[in-house]
Amino acid sequence: MLVQLAPYAANENQSRGRRHEEPAAKYRGEYQRDRDRIIHSTAFRRLMYKTQVFVNHEGDLYRTRLTHSLEVSQIGRSVASALRLNEPLTEAICLAHDLGHTPFGHAGQDELNACMRDFGGFEHNLQSLRVVDELEAKYADFPGLNLMFETREGILKHCSVRNARELGDVGERFINREQAGLEAQLANIADAIAYNNHDVDDGFRAGLLSLEQLREQPLFATAFDRVHQRYPDLEDRRLIYEVIRRMIGTVVTDLIETTQGKIDALGPQSIDDIRRAGKPLVAMSDEIHEQHVLLKRFLSRFLYSHEQKLEMTRRAQTIIRELFELYASDVQNMPTEFAERAAREDEADRARIIADYVAGMTDRYAISEHRRLIGAN
Repeated sequence: MLVQLAPYAANENQSRGRRHEEPAAKYRGEYQRDRDRIIHSTAFRRLMYKTQVFVNHEGDLYRTRLTHSLEVSQIGRSVASALRLNEPLTEAICLAHDLGHTPFGHAGQDELNACMRDFGGFEHNLQSLRVVDELEAKYADFPGLNLMFETREGILKHCSVRNARELGDVGERFINREQAGLEAQLANIADAIAYNNHDVDDGFRAGLLSLEQLREQPLFATAFDRVHQRYPDLEDRRLIYEVIRRMIGTVVTDLIETTQGKIDALGPQSIDDIRRAGKPLVAMSDEIHEQHVLLKRFLSRFLYSHEQKLEMTRRAQTIIRELFELYASDVQNMPTEFAERAAREDEADRARIIADYVAGMTDRYAISEHRRLIGAN
């Protein structure tokens, strides 16, 4: 069934377009085209072997950046459809939001940021935009993927005013203190919903979280009680799945209803009304948001800070730091393409090229490169 877009949804007919003009596709909309370009990108394929919480080779069942991005997309599309927002645009943003992430998850990002402290720092959100604007090399007529403005806007979830001044059109909203479109707002919160819930699943599978601990969390406890009452003898593997899918259902339903209420109260007639709203309209109710935040804090304390995770974090930080130092001391340690570019640049630009190279690595490639170079020194 074809659903008519709400008047305040992003509409490609009123889009700010692409950075480089292209003829329109014959059988696809422009946001569909963006989604397809993202899926076919090299950076998207690499997400298969990049850490979400657990290093890729630690187990076949744990989420990777790729499976996380697919789960974010599924949540985003469901909500977009219910709210009559632009579903292909929402999907494109969700699939692209982690393209700039380093190997080893946030541990890798934090260490690469430390390495780049004197050269502008490193932030995966900005790197994702850099990937689609500059680093993907597929087209003869332009660098990057040449995505639509609204897709790029959604990828850039947050940004300092200093960085925004260097980003042209896509940075203007941070300078003018405007909001992004609803599709971008939705992709941001779908990301948070996805990782909160699937990290519960992965943490439980890994044996780092127990049912007793989880039942102290209101969001989990409510869903658990419903499942246990209906299926008192259900084994843990299916039990945890039934609980998590109800948790997601509760949060997503609340998100749709709360957001629709905020939209109705504002009465926007265009995406420009959304941009001028002053604050995001895509939101959970206060009650569910509080439970969501409590779960996030719980995961930070008992999963992300678990000694088994911290051991992996320390190892990952060592690998990233030593790789960066080895490439900085001799750019010839990098492949010819990167080495030749780096050799022509000043120290700051050379460091950015090294960061691009390291950030693009998969977990296993970073490990093998580290082993190769450390063994050779």
